[in-house]
Amino acid sequence: MKNMNSFYVEFSSTIKNTSSGVNETETGRGWVKGEKYYASFGENTIISNGMKVWTIVKEEKSVYVSDADDEEDAMNPKKMMTIWENGFKNRYAKSTTLGGEDVHVIYLYPKNPGDVEYHTIMLYISKTKNELKKVLVKMKDGTRITYSIKKLQANPSVSDSKFVFNKSKYPGYTIIRD
Repeated sequence: MKNMNSFYVEFSSTIKNTSSGVNETETGRGWVKGEKYYASFGENTIISNGMKVWTIVKEEKSVYVSDADDEEDAMNPKKMMTIWENGFKNRYAKSTTLGGEDVHVIYLYPKNPGDVEYHTIMLYISKTKNELKKVLVKMKDGTRITYSIKKLQANPSVSDSKFVFNKSKYPGYTIIRD
């Protein structure tokens, strides 16, 4: 990931919690270029120019604006692909197969568990391509969030305008500043 100037990713996200009956799946895609990213999944879009983050919620016809520094805990395509870099102790768990592909399974444990809502993150990494294939986040309340990487393209050509919120594309939306 560090060798890429930019990347494009297609993924699915599943949230399950048996005690509350939640079982939701959404698909998404994202572009990352340096500290900038654009992600769309379900009915939501998140755009960041590296300084500001715009979260567009179509159902509410709202755009939430915040500083990128304030979004430290939020998941985005860049964080999904580099989550293991900071704040974790890790342990190699096993070698297994995922969708017919040989993968390594690595457990991540937060160094400061009182500061986060999850207790374990499991990474599934392709042995042949050394690429992330799946992320399983185990929340303290029993919820499990799974991100499955469907496609990863290294260094696509992507214009900087992709990472700029354009208010004219969202007429009638309420802008809410955090």
